Amino acid sequence: MTVSEFFADYAEALLARDAAAIARMYAVPALIVFPGRSIPVTDEAETEAFFASNWDQYEGVDEASPQVDVLAESAASVWADVTWSYGGSPRERFCYQLVPAADGYRIAVLTPL
Repeated sequence: MTVSEFFADYAEALLARDAAAIARMYAVPALIVFPGRSIPVTDEAETEAFFASNWDQYEGVDEASPQVDVLAESAASVWADVTWSYGGSPRERFCYQLVPAADGYRIAVLTPL
């Protein structure tokens, strides 16, 4: 699986509002870093519950296009700068640290940019 394929699958799960599929795309443990706070994620169910309770932020979104820029890559991880466009306009930008898993990648660290 390539990094671009990973984010295409992520977009598909997002558009399907499939919180369980998105949760499976995160490593456990994972770290979500926001300005002023860091959130350690220690259970896949935490990620699933977060997305399941926050679909309203994507109301009206029926197209999600990730623009992926791989910043660094090694056997241990990939750092990707991803700008998400919804409805043709850039709306979110994150830096993802991906780690390899048996069936592709998992998000180990997520940082908004």
